[in-house]
Amino acid sequence: MKKSVLCIAASMAALPMLSHADSPYFSLKDGDGFKRFSVSVGALHVMPQGKAQPFHVDTSVKNGETAKVGDISIDAVKANMDPAMDPNISTWFVGLLDKLGTSTLPAGLSGTAEINGLQSWDNQGTGLEADDVTTLGIMTNYFFTDNISLEMKAGIPPEVDLNGKGKIYAPFAAIATPELGIIDLPEIAMKNSLLITDLEAYGPAASARAWTPAFEFQYHFGKTGVNKFRPYVGLGVMYAYFNELEMNKNVEQDLIKAGHMIANIKDGQAGKALEIGELPYGTSVPDNLKSNGSTPKVKLEATDVFAPVATAGFTYDFNDTWFAVGSVSYAHLKNETTITVSNAEHGTLITSKADIEVNPILAYAGIGMRF
Repeated sequence: MKKSVLCIAASMAALPMLSHADSPYFSLKDGDGFKRFSVSVGALHVMPQGKAQPFHVDTSVKNGETAKVGDISIDAVKANMDPAMDPNISTWFVGLLDKLGTSTLPAGLSGTAEINGLQSWDNQGTGLEADDVTTLGIMTNYFFTDNISLEMKAGIPPEVDLNGKGKIYAPFAAIATPELGIIDLPEIAMKNSLLITDLEAYGPAASARAWTPAFEFQYHFGKTGVNKFRPYVGLGVMYAYFNELEMNKNVEQDLIKAGHMIANIKDGQAGKALEIGELPYGTSVPDNLKSNGSTPKVKLEATDVFAPVATAGFTYDFNDTWFAVGSVSYAHLKNETTITVSNAEHGTLITSKADIEVNPILAYAGIGMRF
């Protein structure tokens, strides 16, 4: 990386020397009268065109993992029974306890559960989409000839809102084996889609500051001193770097709740996990249902990417120094976001990844000068 930076710096330092070279390609002696450098400042409006891509979720609860159920409310048992299973002595027993006004199936009776569905899944219809944003753009050009230039696109890095799409569900399934003393009762099939969060309920789901410098070779039609209006086209590469990533506090709270669910399963308190799953999204976890370890932490990350960029634009000369410029660019830009939920006792509890298709159209209008 350091070598690349040194090469770029050396190349820029050599440009003034090249401008005085005798080569007819670089020489100012060809009589065209064009100026080597230009800079413009103006409004840069970014309009992302990409569509939300589904979140893929992995948790530390493997398919087929057996966990103790612990204390569990009768309501949670009833809400998570597989409606397709045939009634048996165990379901009859749960119904009897409910009719007798018993609120909790104690750990001594709840037994164990073989859990499936939580290891890995896709949430179709979910994802993140970048919102439109306007910032101050700065474009600098070095002209090798009157027609060919190298442009660097930059600007003040804007804060971009990431709007959520869809609802995140956890596809819980289990075979529970209640106990009555030393006797195992018939199995109870459990199946439910547990709502974790609604990504559209709280406004933008997240935000990030976007740094997107771009380098582009351009061809300018026409001739200095002859054509005031000169269209141009360009092709280059954009580098996208995102920092200051922040998640909506309500979404973060819902993910912390999901972290407690997974931690409870790992701690042998799967019943608490199901009770948390019955809480409405947007509510905090009561102390009696929190996992035994530390409170889960949520971390949001985004990858850096390179993307091709193409531009069509024009300049209009007021005189030999000042000009107006307008352009429209398109970058084929896609990066990946990763949301991690973890705690000190179990490490990573949940990992959720989704591509963000930005694919922005960038409209620019500014005033510049040549020197």
